[in-house]
Amino acid sequence: MKFNYCSFCLITIFMFLTNTSAFSQNDETFTIVLDAGHGGKDPGNSYHGYTEKGIALKTVLKVGTFLEKTDNVKIIYTRTSDVFIELANRPKIANKANANLFVSIHCNSVKSFQPSGTETFVMGLSRSDLNLEVAKKENSVILLEDNFKDTYQGFDPNKPESLIGLTILQEENLNNSIILATEIQDNFTNNLKRNSRGIKQQPLWVLDAVYMPSVLIELGFLSNKEEGEFLNSEEGQDKMALQIANAIVEYKKKYFGTGRIVDRTIQNTKSTLPTETASDGKESVYRVQLLASSKKIALIPSNFRGLNNITSTFDSEIYRYMYGETSSLDTAKKMQLEAKLTGYPDAFVVSFK
Repeated sequence: MKFNYCSFCLITIFMFLTNTSAFSQNDETFTIVLDAGHGGKDPGNSYHGYTEKGIALKTVLKVGTFLEKTDNVKIIYTRTSDVFIELANRPKIANKANANLFVSIHCNSVKSFQPSGTETFVMGLSRSDLNLEVAKKENSVILLEDNFKDTYQGFDPNKPESLIGLTILQEENLNNSIILATEIQDNFTNNLKRNSRGIKQQPLWVLDAVYMPSVLIELGFLSNKEEGEFLNSEEGQDKMALQIANAIVEYKKKYFGTGRIVDRTIQNTKSTLPTETASDGKESVYRVQLLASSKKIALIPSNFRGLNNITSTFDSEIYRYMYGETSSLDTAKKMQLEAKLTGYPDAFVVSFK
């Protein structure tokens, strides 16, 4: 099979990244890699008799059990018992499986017994270049194949221009990771009334080295005796696992199309909230204001930390720069979160007719 690299089609790029055929996975199958943190000689956090490796494994297995009841879902575990898996091998399992999602589950702790709450992490911007370097190294195996010039037309892992496609995919993955993290945190907060410590970006190797949307979930603090007791209980693990599974299913329903994630701005998906309508009968649309400046800035992604779909307004000698456009307030709030994580902490939602 020959591929036209010049089109930079995401499905083709994904084939390059995983070194497998773009059609090796059934279009209707959604593959999820579930990663239980630590294991074996690595117990992780341990407080008040609660051990992270055991809680993480039990919760992961429960998430998998819930998800197995969903049609066209394939579950892969990095471990199903108390064994030690090297950190570098966890993302490799997901990459080899050409997975759609990578979800790693852990428990938190600090020296103080007071802090509590859930956190969900996505790939850290400070390590974004690492993902490209890992991908470049993994892709070098292409050069060992017979007739690689014919099979991978125009793609050379040693050429800088070939990394453009990897950058596109990486940006797509980060955006979709944020969307999944939002679903998970919202479920914990709204359905279980757990304290939320938010969604954060941090340079975590296990997330940076995978080639698909990925999140690392901190279920709570074992150092907090009450929270540790909840997470160590069968009831607590069932409740947390169900909310994670529901978030994954909701993500799959909204954003999984014919074998790949669609439309990074999610403007064409139906919101779960009602559309707001202005008093004159016209539908309201929402944008996310990133910044205001007296200077005119070219509306290109490189000027806005990689964000695209940028528009601007000019009034009273001030340019206001907006990201995205949607008729769904729910979607607008997710775009606002995305903007904040990208580097615009003061971003806010603006309504237009």
